[in-house]
Formats: sequence, C-alpha cells, structure tokens
Amino acid sequence: MAAPGGTGPIGPFPEQVGDDPEAQDAYDRLRRRVLWSLPYGLYVVGSRAGERRNGMTLNWATQLAFEPKLIGIGVEHPAYTHELISEGGVFSLCTIAREDRAIVRKFTKPVEVDLAAMTLNGFAFHDGVTGAPILDCAPAYLDCEVRDSVVTGAHTLFIGEVVDCGFQHDEDTPVLRMEDTRMNYGG
Repeated sequence: MAAPGGTGPIGPFPEQVGDDPEAQDAYDRLRRRVLWSLPYGLYVVGSRAGERRNGMTLNWATQLAFEPKLIGIGVEHPAYTHELISEGGVFSLCTIAREDRAIVRKFTKPVEVDLAAMTLNGFAFHDGVTGAPILDCAPAYLDCEVRDSVVTGAHTLFIGEVVDCGFQHDEDTPVLRMEDTRMNYGG
C-alpha cells in the first residue's frame, strides 16, 4: 500500500512484480494508464441540503440496477457535494453536450449560487422533483433520491433511485465523454 499522504505506488502487486520498488512503480503507472483507458462520461452532479446547493463535475457514474432504477456515483469525501448529498439525501446527474465541453471546467470547485437569478456559476438551473439542481443546458438529467451509500476508500458510492428524468433538448445530442477533453481522473 502507499505511504500516508498518497506517496509511492499503491498495491497490491502481482507476484511477478515482487518487492522491487522500481518494478512496483512501473506497474502502478501501467495500471493507471489502463484504468484511464476505460470509457467514462462527464457530467455535472447537482446536490442540495436545505437551501445549500452545488454543482460538481463528475465522471464516476453508472446504472447499477434495472428494478428499481438505481444510479451509482462516486464522490470524494472532502468534496462539498459529498457533504450536501450525505445531508440532503438527493442528487441530480446532468449530461453535458459534447459541444459544451467547457462547462465541466466551471464546476470543478464549489459554485457561486444565485438564487434570485437561479444560476450556478452563471448557468441557469431549476430544482428537480427532489430539490436537487438541474442545469437547464443539460441535454438530459436523472433526479435521484439516495437509497444507500458505500464507503469505497477515499470516495463514497452514493446509490440513488431515479425518481424523475427527462430530455431537455434533442434526444440525439452527442454527450460529453472524458476522452473528449484533456482531463483525466482516476487510476
């Protein structure tokens, strides 16, 4: 395992890597490159607790079950969004149009919320059925109530049941994926 503070390679390592620190480092870099090759979408997740709202760029999201319709999102523990989802028990997942890729950079830190103008960092939003903010520019959204959460290392997997969803623009709008940007997260 890595030393405290995240320095050094992270195990476990296959038997052929052994105890050699250079081999472990090379394997750790290889594993990160392979993990970065997995296809990921890029989304803005909306969160709310009371009157506090936030929007955050997120790439770890997937459907987990068909019946009921469950969505899982991975959120780092120190993130403001983590606090809001933990307290509020709701989140929205907004797709982003591929042509609007610059939007995700606007949601990498806690946002400025203007309730009078109903904007998050200047982007119009409305409250979903759950109260979680939904970007008006999102081609599609899922509005979810948290049904469970699982601590997974430095992240929590929030499992939300879809209680509302919709297309807000053309259903065929190509949506943003990680490979459409120069961003990477994970590995």
